[in-house]
Parts: sequence; C-alpha cells; structure tokens
Amino acid sequence: MFQTACQEQLIPGDTLQHKWEFAAEAGYAAIELRGRGDLHFRSRLPELRRAAADGVPMPTVCVDMPHFVGAFDEELRRDAVTQLKSQLSVIAELGGRGAQTPASYGMFSRRLPPFTPPRSPDEDREVLLLGLTELGEHARAEGVTLFLEPLNRYEDHMVNRLEQAVELITAVGLDSVRIGIDSYHMNIEEADPPAAILAAAPYLGHAQVSDSNRLQPGAGHLDWPAWLGALDAAGYTGELAVECRLSGDPAAALRSVPPFLHQAGPQRPAAGQAAAQATAGQATGQAVTGQAPS
Repeated sequence: MFQTACQEQLIPGDTLQHKWEFAAEAGYAAIELRGRGDLHFRSRLPELRRAAADGVPMPTVCVDMPHFVGAFDEELRRDAVTQLKSQLSVIAELGGRGAQTPASYGMFSRRLPPFTPPRSPDEDREVLLLGLTELGEHARAEGVTLFLEPLNRYEDHMVNRLEQAVELITAVGLDSVRIGIDSYHMNIEEADPPAAILAAAPYLGHAQVSDSNRLQPGAGHLDWPAWLGALDAAGYTGELAVECRLSGDPAAALRSVPPFLHQAGPQRPAAGQAAAQATAGQATGQAVTGQAPS
C-alpha cells in the first residue's frame, strides 16, 4: 500500500499543526507544501521549523510560481532558478525529499493560437538542459532531488510525456533530477499510462494524483488499479501526493482519498504476514510473490 500525502492548501486548519491533525486522522501520511515565488517559501522557515519540531511530516514541495525554468525571457528563467534553489535548500533543511516543478505552466501551447512558439525545439531543449543541470547540481549538494513534471499539451509545449522527461534527465546525467509524474496529465498525454510508468521506472522520483477530471481520486474514470499497479511494479516507494480540486463537501472528499487509493492499489502484506507466507511457500514448494492481487 502506498502512503498518501495531501497538499497543504486543500486541508482545513489555520496552521500546519492543525492541518496535520485533520490529515493524520483522515489517513494521510504527510503534507506536501506549496512554494510560492519571491522567496516566500524561505520566509516561512520559522513556521516550517516549528511544524517539523511538532512532528508534521513535510517530504516535498510543489512550486506555485508565475514563471518557470523554461520561460522565454532570460531574466524570468534566472529568477525561476533562484527561487527553486531556495526551495530545494528549505526542503533539505526540513529533512524532505525534494521539490517538484514543470518546465513551464500556461506559457505557451501549440494547440492554441498562434500555434508556433517563439523558440525552436532545439532552443527549448538547450534552455531546459541549462536550467535542469544547474538545479540538479544544487539539489545534489543539498542532498535532495528536483522532480521534473510533464504537463499536458494545453499547459506546456515542451515536456508533455514521461519519455520526453527521461530524455532530458538522461542528458543532464544527474541522479538528483528525476521525474515527478501526475496522473491527471498522464491521462491526457500517455496512450498507455501504465506502460509509460514502467518504461520510465528508473527515473521516477515523485507522484502526484488526481482523477481524469482533476477532481479527487475516485471522482473520475482513471483506471486506478492499473495505474497504481504499474507504479508498484516500477518499484516506487514515495508518497502519492494529492493535488486536485474537490467535489462535494471538501472535508468528506479529502477523507475519501486514502481508503479509495488503498482499495484500488496493490496490497502488500505486513512484515509478519509476509514471513508467514514465505514459510508456507517454502513448505509447499510454491513460489511466493509477496504481493496480493489488486
């Protein structure tokens, strides 16, 4: 069973401590933070340190900025790199795993007029490689990871599919740059999402979840057993961070997610149960997979 995290803005409560009380009671294992620009995330360090000292688990941060490493304007690109470096340093100080960012968001789409971006694909690639390399080196020095998130074709024109992220990450050549997958964007862009997950398995670093309609998991038509089964087969051990809109009563919607994902995902036996199964398997001469069918 995967552990589930929830992004902080979705959770009721005035403080991270109050939010964590709700989240833990609802079955979540962690809170995913949001990192705004203008070094706002670093300005929250006193608040974040208090929350960490009070036992609030905060393994990841998802950027929430107006521009990103793939911006057309060089000054905006440099600012995005500066902001992300700061966010990587803060999440490292909190003992977290890393920060998730797309190449861009809402900057340009080849699916909408004027259809042709002001930069060629080769120029896009050069810009992204420069930014990802600089950020990857900073992440490595801090002991955390940068997660590159492919977005759908209407929100980004550069990195839409996992295979595109793999190509960039391979070219960067740093283990501190991995893919941050998102079930919603994959539902639009991948012809076979489970196959895409398995093909990108060595490069997976983080996973965000929402359903096909961007609502909470279980409120759309995404094939969760197949998606989660592929993620399990790929060896992913991180959190499933809920990033979505909520339908109906917000608190009820949030409470529905952990049990839904638990039921839809692969069920791993507890340690004692696994040992008993292994012993039984050896006694009968049968192979033991350690994983019950989903």
